[in-house]
Amino acid sequence: MRCPFCAHDDSQVKDSRPTEDASAIRRRRQCSSCGARFTTFERVQLREVVVVKAGDPERREPFARAKLEQSVALACRKRGIEQERIDQLVSGIQRQVETSGDSEVSSQRIGEMVMEGLRQIDSVAYIRFASVYRDFSEARDFEEFASTVRDVGHDG
Repeated sequence: MRCPFCAHDDSQVKDSRPTEDASAIRRRRQCSSCGARFTTFERVQLREVVVVKAGDPERREPFARAKLEQSVALACRKRGIEQERIDQLVSGIQRQVETSGDSEVSSQRIGEMVMEGLRQIDSVAYIRFASVYRDFSEARDFEEFASTVRDVGHDG
């Protein structure tokens, strides 16, 4: 594993343990060149899945868990939602995508899965995500959408 500090190609694993939801292995590593310590996560990837973009069906890119995590985290920012709950949502969506049997999934389908998951967790995060996903352009768009949302239980 390449060191993120000095780019040396060799590091030693000092500790390995499963993450809280057991969806990955967390490894603490130490660079054999500069001695820096860093953490890596190893996840099971069941299959390569390509995402077909909604606006341009000719545009395709590999499914990226990090991109999904970033979108969900942004919607949940400052909502007091536990990171474990966000990780469970992202892992569940990734599992659905990888076990669907299809080698391609539309970005629209992924967006719908995120919206469904966020709707169950937090109504504000749900509306935030929807505002980007559905491209709200005016305050009226928020009002109309928010009026259809029933408040859900929020742990925070």
